[in-house]
Amino acid sequence: MRRTPIGVPNPRLLSPAGTRQPGNGHCTSASGGDAAAADNGREEADFTVYLVDDDPDVRRALSRAISTRGLAVSTFDRAEAFLQAFDPARPGCLILDYGLPGMSGLDLQAQVVDQGHPLPIIFITGHGGVGEAVQAIRGGAIDFLEKPFRQDRLIERIQAARGVAAEMAAARAQQSELTARLRRLTPREAEIVRHMLDTPAEISSKEVGRHLDISPRTVDHHRARILEKLEVASVIEIFGLVAELPRDMVGDLLSSLIAE
Repeated sequence: MRRTPIGVPNPRLLSPAGTRQPGNGHCTSASGGDAAAADNGREEADFTVYLVDDDPDVRRALSRAISTRGLAVSTFDRAEAFLQAFDPARPGCLILDYGLPGMSGLDLQAQVVDQGHPLPIIFITGHGGVGEAVQAIRGGAIDFLEKPFRQDRLIERIQAARGVAAEMAAARAQQSELTARLRRLTPREAEIVRHMLDTPAEISSKEVGRHLDISPRTVDHHRARILEKLEVASVIEIFGLVAELPRDMVGDLLSSLIAE
């Protein structure tokens, strides 16, 4: 069976009157309505494909292609409308038109990243070049598809995006759990940890005590509490724990604890 490439107007995707339906700045949602799509399971329902494109024909065609695979899809005609509706707590990916009116696709990508909401992004465009693709990929996009493209190619990239989203969610969960451990530290314990991280060649009780003007016995007491709270067995494991977090995040967190 021959498939129609996306990006080419298709009369079957027009409204009953045969005219395009203009966007209104709001989103529309779709999900697979047949039994086969419903049988794909709860995992698909928990993942949303966000589609931002100002062309209503493209939105309808892609929404249909995605929803028939059992995936939830929310469509928007403007970047601003997407930002108003986007729920960063819900796993998903973003199919983003490069040449949007108003806020561009690259601007939207930058805003999502700046707000700390890592979201796998697949750019689509009818007039992009190598330079635009490189800029998008450098910004964290997982692919850059030029219209017209085949639906199967997009679905393949969405499945890859699901894997990326799962990895991002796991990383965020790990960061949250590790920062929760660090928040258990008292100001003095945080001070000791920061000294050890800043000067790893001086982590003996005598060296730490000399730096903080406390006795080695007091350092030993604090060190035991630190290991217990961070759920590690040795000072070396502390270095491995904080290595899983961005360095500036660790520094800022320890500074805030010390200042309490």
